[in-house]
Amino acid sequence: MIVCGVELSGSDAVVCFLNMDRGQFNLPECKVRKLSLPKNHSREDLKLFQTAFAELMAEHGVTSVAIKERMPKGKFAGGAISFKMEAAIQLITGIEFTVTLLPPALIKSTLASNPLPIAFADTGLKAFQETAFITAYVGQLNQTMIT
Repeated sequence: MIVCGVELSGSDAVVCFLNMDRGQFNLPECKVRKLSLPKNHSREDLKLFQTAFAELMAEHGVTSVAIKERMPKGKFAGGAISFKMEAAIQLITGIEFTVTLLPPALIKSTLASNPLPIAFADTGLKAFQETAFITAYVGQLNQTMIT
C-alpha cells in the first residue's frame, strides 16, 4: 500500500511517497518532490496541475493520498491557491485512490502514540519534504488501522 503525503504550501504541493510492506516502511524512489501551480494561474494551468498529479499517482501505484489539512481562517490559514489545488486533487477521476485530509491535531496525537521509526535526517529526503513525510506516515498508520 503506497501513500502519498502532501503538504500544500503557497502554490506548491510537496509530495512524499511511503510504502508499508509486511510491517516495514520504505520510501519508493521518486524524482518529483513537488508540483507547482503558477500564482497567476488560468483554468488550463489548474487542469495541467491536476493531470500531472494524477499521472504521478498512477506511475507510483498510489492507493491513498493524505493531505495535511489547512485552516480556512485565522493565523495559520491556508491560501486560496492551496484550496484550489486540494480540490483539483480530490476531483481526479480515472484512477483509484482515496484522499484523506489529516487535521494537525490528529497528526500530533498519532505521532505521540506512534513516534517516527526513523529520524527524518536519515530518510535522505529534502528538508522541505518533512511535513509531507510525516503526513504520509500518519496517513499510512490511519489506513492500516482502518483496513
